[in-house]
Amino acid sequence: MSQPLTSKQSVIFQTSQLDGKIYIREQKGHFQRIRRYLSWVLVSGFILLPWVQYHGQQAILFNIAEQKLTLFGITLFPQDMFIFSLIFILAAFLLFYITRLYGRVWCGYTCPQTIWMFMFNWVERRVEGSYRQSQALDKADIGPTKILKKTVKHGIWLSISLLTALVFMSYFVPVSQLYSSVFTVQASAVVQGWVYFFAACTYINGGWIKEKMCLHICPYARFQSVMFNNSTSLMTYDHTRGENRGPRKIKAQKSVELGDCVDCGLCVDVCPVGIDIRQGLQYECINCGLCADACNDVMQKFNYPQGLIKYTAKHVIKRQWSAHLGYGLASLLCFFSIAVWVYQRDNFDVSIIRDRQALYRINTQEQVENTFVLKITNKTQQVQHYSINIEDSQNFTIHGQSEYAVLPAEQTINHITVVAQQAPEELKTSITFSVIDKQNAEVIEKSSSFFSAKDTW
Repeated sequence: MSQPLTSKQSVIFQTSQLDGKIYIREQKGHFQRIRRYLSWVLVSGFILLPWVQYHGQQAILFNIAEQKLTLFGITLFPQDMFIFSLIFILAAFLLFYITRLYGRVWCGYTCPQTIWMFMFNWVERRVEGSYRQSQALDKADIGPTKILKKTVKHGIWLSISLLTALVFMSYFVPVSQLYSSVFTVQASAVVQGWVYFFAACTYINGGWIKEKMCLHICPYARFQSVMFNNSTSLMTYDHTRGENRGPRKIKAQKSVELGDCVDCGLCVDVCPVGIDIRQGLQYECINCGLCADACNDVMQKFNYPQGLIKYTAKHVIKRQWSAHLGYGLASLLCFFSIAVWVYQRDNFDVSIIRDRQALYRINTQEQVENTFVLKITNKTQQVQHYSINIEDSQNFTIHGQSEYAVLPAEQTINHITVVAQQAPEELKTSITFSVIDKQNAEVIEKSSSFFSAKDTW
């Protein structure tokens, strides 16, 4: 009879460092400089973009209350949200395309989670010292020094988190109002609630969850491996050159049976997700290049050739153009679709529907009248003037106002009355309205139906 499995024996798979904290060792080098330059550019853009003004208004603003988005003078309404579907599809294909060529470089260099994780780690190193000193501080008994350092560190973390939340909210609330209203506690409960919610999320993600997001939560870490093939450039350890690994003195001559790897463990110490690159391809690897920077420093000290750990592909394909098929063509198709949408986009939108309160009515001149609801949406940042007419003007006329002025990024709702000059031959007659933008001479045509009855006159 088989013995029952214990709790440990029943575990099929378990990742390393599931509950333990990873202490990231700071590392300088070529790839770290690239990451920091990119981080400065991306974070600066994130902070400064809400402050950019265009025609006296905030250039980028998601106005959820009024259901419109302003982008440098272009106003998008819910009916324009199709463009976002195209943009998200393009972003997805570009992400897949880059992953297919260079692995998880998005995660390693430009992902907000990675940028904020390294930002918080930089603060921790400045306050608590090296990663070894942080380990010792966490193990030490509670005392004045520990309390002071932890208070300062978490205070700075919370300040960064609050600033991040304010910047993020400034894309949804005018920046000219947000900061002053939040700091003077005059903002609405909804705005303050969202600010503190995003601040808490940033603080938890950047300060506590950190690499656990990359290891266990982010779905991209799970499906990225299906995009790899033998020609994908990944951060790889040269097993043939490095083994057999073993420690040695810098000035000592290398033994014949030893490889170039001195087994210093720095590649593990600097890894933000705590893996050993020497164990081969692992889904946790974010292709950040820190292990290569650390290894190159060691190789330089031992006067060994650099590149023991480097970006490399298992096989280099002979026809380089074939690597750009598939995701590359899909990305170009999405980009072309966006360009066509932008080119064909109208500066205003029109909706004309029959008034549902009455099918038709007879006026004092015993003529048949139909009432329609006219909605004109001005998508520009200037006041626009529009006129409306009917193509069959001999048989149908508009009684009342036929010209309208619409404020920038606003919508007007008007009721128009259409009168039949002669008795329609049919109970239901198709009519076509033309709405003309008088400044730009743009025309939008909308069709509707005119109802009457037999023997109306």
